[in-house]
Amino acid sequence: MGSITVGEEDSKVMSDGLTNVQRLQHGLDLFLSKDMKAWTDLCAEDVVAEFPFAPEGTPSVIEGRAAFYEYLRGYPETIDVHEIPTTTIYTTGDPGVVVMEWSVAGTVVRTGNPYDMRYATFVTFSDGKIANYREYWNPQVFLAALGSQGF
Repeated sequence: MGSITVGEEDSKVMSDGLTNVQRLQHGLDLFLSKDMKAWTDLCAEDVVAEFPFAPEGTPSVIEGRAAFYEYLRGYPETIDVHEIPTTTIYTTGDPGVVVMEWSVAGTVVRTGNPYDMRYATFVTFSDGKIANYREYWNPQVFLAALGSQGF
């Protein structure tokens, strides 16, 4: 998994010794290892996850860590992500906001269809936890890969 960081805010270390960029990189490692519980444990209890381009029948807003985990927990049984080939992480003028462009390569478990997706993700951290997670991706690629299976 490649990583490029841009900006100075990466040097802002929180009380746990990690920067928000490092937290996000750790989150990608957890995602790749298919540990959705540990991934959602990086989130605040009242996290808001937004998927503005979510296709019909899937939520575009999820509120709360427990609800976010329920949404993600079956993901590895639906889409087997093999690798995260590209990752570019940008810091911003706000040390609590990190932007990430990334991609995944994998397979839809039931159909064997390839799953190759690019994402643009905006993450807001508060007290070392993900408070807001907003992710943009192409629903047409998602629906074509899943076919009639749905998510």
